[in-house]
Order: sequence, then structure tokens, then C-alpha cells
Amino acid sequence: MSEPNTPPSPDNATPPAGPSKKRQLGLRAIVMVLMGMAFYLAATVLFALALVQLLLSIASDAPNERLRHFGRALGHYLRQIAHYLSFARDEAPFPFSDWPDAD
Repeated sequence: MSEPNTPPSPDNATPPAGPSKKRQLGLRAIVMVLMGMAFYLAATVLFALALVQLLLSIASDAPNERLRHFGRALGHYLRQIAHYLSFARDEAPFPFSDWPDAD
């Protein structure tokens, strides 16, 4: 007769289903550092784009539609990075997934 509090024998033990939690967090930490650098770069590009849009608007009395579309998509990308860095999202943003739509 076995006691109810005895640990399972090695024959009955099931191996973990996937990578360990520490390994997943370690990989996420590396991706988070890369995404933090991508956030900084994307924010710099967005600022430069805003200055170009301002100059184009002054010169032609209308913003450039293609730059407006790209700026909106870049803003969505920055939001995706922020969500990933704050653990509000588990899926890593571009280049680990598709580029966000501007809509």
C-alpha cells in the first residue's frame, strides 16, 4: 500500500510540455532589449518624419499622403512595442510578426 503523500515514481513522472519558464523569460528579456532599441529608433524616425511633413505642408499647403500613411503605421508599431515591453502582449512585434497596418 502506498502513502497518499509520496511523490510519483520516475516512471510515472511526465516531462515538462515545453521550454522552462526561466528559458522563456530569458529569451523574452533578449527580445525586449532588442525591441527597446527598435522603439528608440522608430521614435527617432517618427520625429524626423513629422519634421519632413511639416516642411512639406508649409511648401505645398497639404501633407504628403504616403508619409501620413507610413507615420500612422509607425505609430501602431510603437504601440505594439510598448504593449510587448509592458507584458500586455505576448507576441513580439515586427520583425517577429507582420508589420502593422495603418488602419
